[in-house]
Amino acid sequence: MSNPQQLRYSKEHEWLTAAEDGVSTVGITEFAANALGDVVYVQLPEVGDTVTAGETCGELESTKSVSDLYAPVSGEVTAVNQDVADDPSLVNTAPFEGGWLFKVRVSDEPGDLLSADEYTEFAGN
Repeated sequence: MSNPQQLRYSKEHEWLTAAEDGVSTVGITEFAANALGDVVYVQLPEVGDTVTAGETCGELESTKSVSDLYAPVSGEVTAVNQDVADDPSLVNTAPFEGGWLFKVRVSDEPGDLLSADEYTEFAGN
């Protein structure tokens, strides 16, 4: 399992793109998707919601369990991935591409985000 080098990662297993015009894309890692199993439902924040780094902002439900979704940064949600809401299995089949979850206009970024190599070591994969 490889983690794209251009992304940054949280210890809660979310990934984050570099900000373009202040907006970053958020998803969960392949490691998290595999640990969850088949994702059957996603509850995402709504456009306009404010999320806070390290706090719950949604849920992912799989055939195995329900897992909280955490915001890796603070800011305002600018978009949600309707494709994932309609077909939650995208989280499993394309966690780094079509399975992204939401976009956020970053207002604050914690200093503990990990590089791809650091995340790989942290996750033990």
